[in-house]
This record gives sequence, structure tokens and C-alpha cells, in this order.
Amino acid sequence: MTIDTGTTAWMLTSTALVLLMTPGLAMFYGGLVRTKNVLGTMMHSFSAMAVIGVLWAVIGYAMAFGTSRAGIIGWDSSFLFLNAPFDGMLSIGDNKCIPEIVFVMFQGKFAIITPALISGAFAERVKFKSYLLFIAAWTLLVYFPLAHWIWGGGFLTGEAIDFAGGTVIHISAGIAGLVAALFLGNRIGYPRNSMRPNNLVFTIVGAGLLWVGWFGFNAGSSLSSDACTGQALAVTQIAAATGALSWMIIEAIDNNKISSLGIVSGILAGLVAITPAAGSVAPWGAMVLGAGASVICYFALKMKEKLGYDDSLDVFGIHGVAGIFGAIGLTFVMKPDATEVGFLKQLQYQIEGVGIAILYSAAVTLLIIFVINKICGFRLSPAAEKAGMDHAQHGEHGYGFVNLD
Repeated sequence: MTIDTGTTAWMLTSTALVLLMTPGLAMFYGGLVRTKNVLGTMMHSFSAMAVIGVLWAVIGYAMAFGTSRAGIIGWDSSFLFLNAPFDGMLSIGDNKCIPEIVFVMFQGKFAIITPALISGAFAERVKFKSYLLFIAAWTLLVYFPLAHWIWGGGFLTGEAIDFAGGTVIHISAGIAGLVAALFLGNRIGYPRNSMRPNNLVFTIVGAGLLWVGWFGFNAGSSLSSDACTGQALAVTQIAAATGALSWMIIEAIDNNKISSLGIVSGILAGLVAITPAAGSVAPWGAMVLGAGASVICYFALKMKEKLGYDDSLDVFGIHGVAGIFGAIGLTFVMKPDATEVGFLKQLQYQIEGVGIAILYSAAVTLLIIFVINKICGFRLSPAAEKAGMDHAQHGEHGYGFVNLD
């Protein structure tokens, strides 16, 4: 086989773009919390780059993409870090290939950002050491198996369509975030006291970095550098723009104002919804998914306020809800050649994939949190929570002064 240098170059670029999303997420989340928690919140994303970066290299790729064992988990000792496939090649069709180590690193960036997404659901109230244990255990027991089931040759591979991670990443993270938020309970003072963002400028810049990085996220998942790649990039842009515009319209009608937080929420809703569908829909389908995701996520956040649970940064309301909507909704707007099994069968596959991801992520997340809570406690003490994570957990202050709001 011949190395496709064009695809290899694009995959290297995509790998860097997807990694950029994690610092982008750190800014996005960091701007949304109170001043006393900005560094602690950003540390959740950056520490995931360290913990999951090592875990993926040592064992994650083997579990996700190794030889399938009964369709449940992958394993191949040659994929371990010390025997990494530096000389191995990965076929991409037409007698062409890319270096396998490039694919290893590309997929590793997906593994990094997924547990970092969860952290927004319990922002401002968890012990840092417990968080590190949680993301390591969750990635090992939830993310790696799900990635194998849907992408790596497991029992859902070839059935449920998940182009770039709507089910593997956003649904699993959104559900895990909801479970964690419910288990831990509300932040002290929520919802009575004001929990205003400390820096929406951070959040807007972070959203911009996420939007840019998402082109690598989706278009890189084509494993090509051709018309399919261009299509994935185009529908990603269209869905994000439609999501943002739709949220602006809804806010203008509902509140007579358009907020910066609203537009970035619409951007994310559109991006999440198109993620599973980026290889299966035409531009009009991307518009439908982007607009639909904004509407359903907008009202999901309204419902959260009525129910009173404290998903701090709306991980379930955006990632979970839009992920479910995109994974199932793609069936209704997919191109005729996107499936060989017909509409009803594909819809069944999509619902099965979503249902399995929800149930598995919820059950295992609850088990992991329960065990960690028993061993070392998961939530900050009331005194530490009032002081803020920056001071209590890291001995620092994000802006050089203390604000205990």
C-alpha cells in the first residue's frame, strides 16, 4: 500500500485542531464559573490532557481499537505504548494508507476531551484528587468500551451511525454529567444566590476555539482528504451557524434580548447535533439538525430551572440533549445513500445505540462515583466550597485577588 500524504497531512492537522478544543473548553468553562473557581475549573480540562493522554497511550487504544474480544472490548498487546505501531499502516481504501500512529494520536484527543466535558456538570464543588480518580476510571470503564462498541469492531460497529462521536462522546458525557450532578447535589446557595459567570469574554473566546477545533473533530473523522472531508467540514459550519442563529431568534422572541451566552450555547448545540451526522447529511439536513438542536436545548435549560437540579454548566442540557437529538434525528434527514438497511432499520439501530450509551454510562458512572465517594469523598467540604477551589485545592487565585461571592 502507498501512504496517502495528503490524508496524512490533514490527519496531523486535525489531531492538532482536536487537541486545541480542550484548552478552548477550559476557557469556555472557566469563564462561566465564579471568580474563586476559575483556575480549578480550567485545571479540570488541562489535567485531562495529562491523565487521559497517558492512559490512552498505555492501554486505551488497545481497548478501543484492538482485536475485538466477543464484540465487547478490544485487545492487542502490540498496541501498548512500549510497542506502539510506529511503523504500522492503517488502510483507508483504494490501496492507500496512513501511518497508524497518526490515527492513534487523533483518536487520543477524542478520549481526552470527553471526560473534560463531564467536569462542567459538577463545577465548583469537587475535590481535585477525586476528580482525577474519576476521569481515569470513567475513561477506562465507559469511554474505551463505548468507543470499541461503535467504532472499533464491537457489537454496534456497522449498525449505529456515529460519524465523529455524538453517541460515544456527547451522549455518554452528558448522561455522566447528569448522574454526577444529581449524586452530588446542588452547590451551596443554588439556586437562591447569584452564580454569575466571572468572565464571559473567556467563554466567547473558548466557544470560538471549540468551533474552529470542531472542523478537525468532524472533518478529520472522514479519514480522507477528499469530497467526503469537504462535506463533513461544510455541514459542521452550517449546523453551527444555524444553531447560533436559531438561539438568537428564540432569545429575541422570549426575552427581547440576545445574549452572548445564548449565541455560544446555540453554536455548541448545532456542533453537537451534527457530530454523529457529519458524513450522512446534506447541507439542508445540517440546517434542520442545527435549528432543531437549538430549540430543544433552549427548552431543556428552561426545564432544568424548573426542576432545580444543578448541572452547573449545562453539560446534559447541551451535550446530552443535542447528542441524543442528533444521533436519532439524523435518520430523518440523511442522504439516500447513507445507509444500506433502509429508514426503519437504521432508526432502530440509532435508538439502540443511544439507549445502550445512556444506560451504560449512567450505571457505570454512578458506580464509579459511589466507590470514589466511599474511599476518599467526592465533594468539597462546605468550608472549602465557600473558599473556592482555586484557594482550597490549588493555593492560587486566578485574578490576583480573592472574591468569595
